[in-house]
Order: sequence, then C-alpha cells, then structure tokens
Amino acid sequence: MGQYFPDTVSVDWLREHLDDPGTIVVDSSTHLALPKDGPYTVEPGRSTFDAEHIPGAVFADLLTDFADPGSAAAWTAPDSDRFAAAAGALGIGDGVRVVVYDQHDGYWATRFWWHLRLEGFDDVAVLDGGLPAWKAAGAPVTDAASSPASATFTARRRDNLIRSTQQVGDTLDDAGTVLVNVLDPATYRGETSTYARPGHIPGSINFPVAQLRDPDTGTLRPVEELRALFEAAGLLDPDVTPVTYCGGGIAATGVAHALALVGRDDVAVYDGSLTEWTADASLPLVTGDTPR
Repeated sequence: MGQYFPDTVSVDWLREHLDDPGTIVVDSSTHLALPKDGPYTVEPGRSTFDAEHIPGAVFADLLTDFADPGSAAAWTAPDSDRFAAAAGALGIGDGVRVVVYDQHDGYWATRFWWHLRLEGFDDVAVLDGGLPAWKAAGAPVTDAASSPASATFTARRRDNLIRSTQQVGDTLDDAGTVLVNVLDPATYRGETSTYARPGHIPGSINFPVAQLRDPDTGTLRPVEELRALFEAAGLLDPDVTPVTYCGGGIAATGVAHALALVGRDDVAVYDGSLTEWTADASLPLVTGDTPR
C-alpha cells in the first residue's frame, strides 16, 4: 500500500479486491441540481446510497460530517479534528486503503479523495467511472447496511493543497500561480447567472473539467491524453503552481485529481470558489474569453 497505491482503480480491480482486508469502499455522493440559469441546490446522497450501493461500502456525507458547520457555504472543508473524527467513524485510519466513488460524474469522489490528501492520507484511489461504470459492468449492488469498525485517523494537514479567498486575492498578480477555472466556457465568459455575479477571477484560464472524461463511458481519458491536454494548457510547467476553482470547490478537485495522475500532486484547490468570491462585491471579476 502506501505510495504505491494508485489514484484511480478500475471496476475490474475493485471486483478483485473488494473483500481484501483493510480496503474501505466509500460512497461520497451528493445530489446537485444545476439549472441552465439560476442558483444550484444540493442534498445529501444518503437516500440513494441506502437504496443501492457497492457491497460493503460506507457513506461519507460531504454536506454534514465532512463539512465545516460554522461556514455559510455548503461543504466547506472542516478543521482537521472534525475530519479525523468523521473519517475514523467510517473505519478510515492508519493501515487501510480507501476506494471512493460516487453515483454521478465522479467529482464528489474526487472531492473526498482531495479531502483525504489534504489531511495527509495518501492510500486513496477513485473508482474510475463510479457507480455507473460498476453497474454497466454487471457488478453487484446491494441495499444492505454496513457497520464499519471505528479507527483512529491521524490528520497531518497539507496547507499547500487548499486556498482561501484571501490567499487567492493576494496572488492575483503572482507569476508563479496559475488560476484554473474548470467550469464550462459559457460560465467562464459570464453568460450564466448561476452565481451571485457573472464572470471569472482575473488572470484565470478556462480548463473545462468535462474534457477529462470519455463522454460515452464517463471514465477518464488515457493518461497520455490527459498529459497532452495539461501540457497544452501550461499546467505542467514546474515554475507555476495550479490553483483550481469552480462553483463550490467540487469539480475543481476533478482537475486536481487528473493532474495527480500525470505526476503533478501539488495542485491547490480554492475551496470557496465562485460561490464565495462572487458573494463579495468588492472582489473583481472578468467577463469574456480572455483571462484579464
């Protein structure tokens, strides 16, 4: 295990290792309704998990247990103590490895992958294609509940993997930082009203997260294709640090995860993303196709 555990595993791999001692399978689904225009709504994925999940899986509620209860923004990363307690309750601790999936497009899974890495835990991989790929392969699902034995999770926060609004604002003119907006081009240009104000953070490039996946299967593109996309966008330049953001810090982790697959594991995520940035009328935004 340890550093040799990959960041992504296939359905075939998980079927083979599903009953391995020390393997914890986690469903981190959250249901997000994102209309073409207007604000998004969210709710936990507990009810759909209870109805159908991978055998033996446990549920991670990113809206409650793994979120800061004092934050006005949904699913803000909690402090290390709260995270450690919630992770330990799911059986996640020293000496185990975690495979995380979700019921949708994979970004709730990468969010939990990022959470674990933020707190210093590396033995975590994302199930490529999530529950849709699992079911498409004819793998079993169940509604049977699991009762994991509690574990001790030792948090060792990596502050370099997260950015606050203040930190993003302080580095708008920093040549060593590249802000990466992972939303669709129309939202990047400011043509939707999903957030309090339209547009993107000054200096940020647009790298839509959707291009990372095969539209037919929902699985990630081959690593070499991912590498070529990132190279073309300048995100493999060792002299800059990518900081990804989206609407609320979820899809941003999808790009951070894919970058880790090609060897770039130093990517930071702006946790508050546009939800927090656009709520402050004093913070600048840019509309149109160009970064500035």
